Formats: sequence, structure tokens, C-alpha cells
Amino acid sequence: MGVTTWLGVRIAVAPSAAALALTFVAGGATLGVVSGLIPGLHANNMALLLAAGASAVPGPPRLVGAAMLAAGTMHTFLDVVPALSLGVPDPAMAASALPGHELVLAGRGREALRLSALGSGLAVALAVPLAIPVTEAVTALYPTIRANLSAVLAAVAVGLVTTEGSYRAKVGAGLALAASGGLGLLTLDLPTNGLVSAGGTLAPLFAGLFGAPVLIDALGGGGVPPQDDATLALSKPAVGGLSAAGTLSGAVVGFLPGVSSAVAATGALLAVPYRFGARGFVVITSGVNTANTIFALLALRALGSPRTGVLVALESSGAPLAFPLLLASVALAAALGFVLVPTVGDRYLSLVGALDYRMLSVAVLALLLA
Repeated sequence: MGVTTWLGVRIAVAPSAAALALTFVAGGATLGVVSGLIPGLHANNMALLLAAGASAVPGPPRLVGAAMLAAGTMHTFLDVVPALSLGVPDPAMAASALPGHELVLAGRGREALRLSALGSGLAVALAVPLAIPVTEAVTALYPTIRANLSAVLAAVAVGLVTTEGSYRAKVGAGLALAASGGLGLLTLDLPTNGLVSAGGTLAPLFAGLFGAPVLIDALGGGGVPPQDDATLALSKPAVGGLSAAGTLSGAVVGFLPGVSSAVAATGALLAVPYRFGARGFVVITSGVNTANTIFALLALRALGSPRTGVLVALESSGAPLAFPLLLASVALAAALGFVLVPTVGDRYLSLVGALDYRMLSVAVLALLLA
């Protein structure tokens, strides 16, 4: 190992250690690719499996932790691919389709993939200058937030319900919120004894609730239609502004307990001009999802509390919190994910479009059931 000094900073050069670290990060990123491309598999499902198997992985615990974080970061990039490709409804139902599926039905799935990659990639780039000021601001405010957390979460819940567009939608949102709370009360404390020693009831809940409904709804759908070119319909300033909104929302979620990325994306969309439509939704949700991974890591360091399933898995695995290594693993996985989303996603869309869509949906549902 060689040591040199540059601008007053001592830099250690250890090629063999660096190669080993890169191997672990690459292995974790590969796991993230696999999990991201499996339909219906939530990032927290992957985190629970990683936590269960981390102790059996040979190697330094700090590198195992870096691999886990690389897997989680890569998953936030690649999970848009099956989300766009599967669960596409019949064209007659396009008016009620999810925003990403609206683009696929219009033949703009390849554009949607690139918008998602830009949203996630720019979130990583924007998180760097925002890391210190956001961390300092939230750390100063956190005691007050923590003391009034029930009121904060109640305000978030009321905001989600009241911002729905019609009275019927408000009632539906309220019922859905009440049902989710009831489900948690009934199930989260139940004793479980499954094949995987981590996660308990959360493992099937994440897979079922996040993966199954859209697939069931689309069993009679027409599948993925032929897709046009990948030209972006949004300008560079628009993509940058939407990504910034997603990044800031992801920062809030990273520090605030009890609020998910989807909730933050919903809040951010309220500030987005209507003209951006489904494209704005794709950019913002991707930015929130990836920024949440980064700011949750900063929250773990500043507040000592994990905010995502991946960080809960990291903490439960006993891996040391080597933050320079963990941040580097996030950056490397993000760079790989940015490249892989359009290249893998285009082929994924073409493959799904060539298969029997009903049989594919049934097969994916069977996978989730298993």
C-alpha cells in the first residue's frame, strides 16, 4: 500500500483492497439488477433476504454492507422496468391507467425508461451539494419533529386524503388509509416462522400488496404494444426541475419516519404543473425513490435511526457503518444503473410484448404467491 499527500490530504493507494471492494460492490449491484427486474419484488423484500443471508457471505463485514447498499441502490433504478412492462391494462382503460402505463400504451415506453433513468441519476448528482445543508437543517429541527411526530403524520395523512380530486376519491382514499392501518394492527405483531429468518409478516405483505393488485387488474389487458423511438418530449430544464423536486422530496422522506417514497412523490406532484403529466410523474417518482436511499443513509449517520428496509437490513447484519465506502458504493451502483435502465429496459419491453400477456401475468402472480 502506498501513501501520498495531495492538498494536505493523505491518500492511501491499495490496489488489492480496492479491487476486493469493487468486486463486492459489483456483486451487490448484480443482485440489485436481478431483484429490480423480478416483477412485484419490493426493495424491502430484497433487503430482508440480504439481511437473512449476510452472515453467510464470506468476506469483511464492511464490504458485505457495501454490497447490500449497492444492491438497494441498483434496485431503485431497475424496478421501473417491470413496473412499466407488466400490469399494462387494456387500451380501453387507458384513462384510468397508471401514469407510466399511459406512456407505454401510447408507445412511449422507451422514453419513459430514459426519463426514469434521468430522474434517478440527477437525484444522485443533486444529493451531493444538498447533503450537508439538508442534514444540518433536519438535525436542528428533528427534536421538535420527533416530539410532535403523531401530529406530523396525521397532517400528512389528512393531506393525502383531502388533495384527491373528487368527493368519491376522497372517500376511497380515507377507506384505503383506514384499511392499511387496520392491516398493520392485525398482522405486524403476529408470530411467524418462515423459511427466511428475517422480515416476519412484512416479507409477504410487501410482495403481495405492491405486486399483485396491478397484475390482477391487468389480466385482461392487451399487453405491451409496439413502442416508438426514445426521443424525450421534455426539455432539459424541465427534467432538471422535476428531478430537483424529487430529490428534495426524497430528502424529506429520508429523515422523516413513517413517510414512504410514494407519499413524498404524491406531495411533490402537487407542485408540478399539469402540462408535464405522466412524464413529470415518472421523473419525480424515480428521483424520490433514489434520493431516499442516499438521504436515509445520511439520516442513519446523523440521527442513528435507519429509515429504509435496506438500511434496517444493513444495521441488523452487523456491518460497520463505513460511510465513505458506503457512499462510494451508492455512486458506483447509480452510475451502472443509469446505463442499464435504457439498455436492459428496451429489451425487456420487447420481450414482454412478444409473450402471451395473460399467461405471463398468471406466472408472475404464481411467483409472488410462492
